[in-house]
Amino acid sequence: MLSTGALRAHLLAAGLAGTVATPRETSLRSYRLFAARDPRVTLGIDPLCGWGEAELLRLMADRCGVSGDPAHRSGPDVIDPERTLGGLEAFAARLGEAAGRRAPVLFGTGHPHRLLGFYATLADALSAAGCLVLTPAQGRCVDITTRFGVRTYLVDYVRGVALVRERDLSAAGRETGAHTHSPLPVRAVLEGAVEGGWPLPELVVGDHGWVCGAGQLGIEAIGLADTDDPALFVGEAEGQVSVAVPLDDAVRSDYYRPLTRYVLNRACLSR
Repeated sequence: MLSTGALRAHLLAAGLAGTVATPRETSLRSYRLFAARDPRVTLGIDPLCGWGEAELLRLMADRCGVSGDPAHRSGPDVIDPERTLGGLEAFAARLGEAAGRRAPVLFGTGHPHRLLGFYATLADALSAAGCLVLTPAQGRCVDITTRFGVRTYLVDYVRGVALVRERDLSAAGRETGAHTHSPLPVRAVLEGAVEGGWPLPELVVGDHGWVCGAGQLGIEAIGLADTDDPALFVGEAEGQVSVAVPLDDAVRSDYYRPLTRYVLNRACLSR
């Protein structure tokens, strides 16, 4: 069993917390774009409050541990590992509650190259606990605006985790997919669930638009977020997102394995 102290040491050694790879400039740019309500950064959240740049910086300092000094404009950003540990505890509690009532759950990621394994192991554990891990709308087309223009992607599932990929049917089921922040995939999946007679999820687990898009629609959502993802923390502050765990979401995929073990143990889902 991984202790809290050992996990804290791993977070720092792996760059998941402490000094992280996300540049301060990138984080501040995201806060500026969120304040301007740029949909690339709001991720499907429609904020209830004004949230200017200064308010966002204070929020991110409180929720993540980034520097609250507006004069700090460059260099690497920082995540407080104690805030990460607290977020993982809350994340695990929500998973345990879902398992206890055998709730239908949807997993989705916009970071399949990094986070697919983390979510897939959780999906396996919830399925073993009697939860229905939902996989509706497989193969559905989703048009997403990118910096290259509007591109059409397909909804796919790998090990129970939803993602989107290029329209290459021969790639279905492979552990690769597109990086996306868009809430459109989760909306398409929820529409597909209704049309296909699936139950709606009682919990959505993921990142980016999967969490924010579901939370905005009133579905309980929990997920992981980096210092340049203010939407999840705004959603958490306003009540649309249940848990936002601050950590670097783009390190090596194997670095998330200790987090998986820790969460499963805290949720009483270890086998």
